[in-house]
Amino acid sequence: MVEDKYASRRFDIQPEDAIDVAVLETIPFDYPGSATEVVYETEEFTFVCPWTGLPDFARLVIRYLPYRSLVELKSLKYYLTSYRNVGILQEHAVNRILQDLVELLQPVSMVVEAEYKERGGMKTKAVARYEKEAE
Repeated sequence: MVEDKYASRRFDIQPEDAIDVAVLETIPFDYPGSATEVVYETEEFTFVCPWTGLPDFARLVIRYLPYRSLVELKSLKYYLTSYRNVGILQEHAVNRILQDLVELLQPVSMVVEAEYKERGGMKTKAVARYEKEAE
């Protein structure tokens, strides 16, 4: 029987509660109803696999129609950086970001999209969407 020399190799993996939602801040959006689309992009979004601790890297795009608030960019950068050692699945990461930002901003609509770097010959793209219900 061949011993799996990787079975005991693990990196420090933080739980999801290490995601720093409290760092997020808003600034007023002075043009509600204007259909202004805001797009933030980064090639540097990273977190780790919850099973192996190995890193995942993605191009992340956050696209939204603001209602009354915008996310303050420095706070968004710190928020996204807080994922660095968090063990979370690729598909869950986009949904968690969407959930946190919708709760913070209450936008008209939002899409969070991540294109993950290829691993094991397979590329992954995950997209999470939100539409505000008509009042």
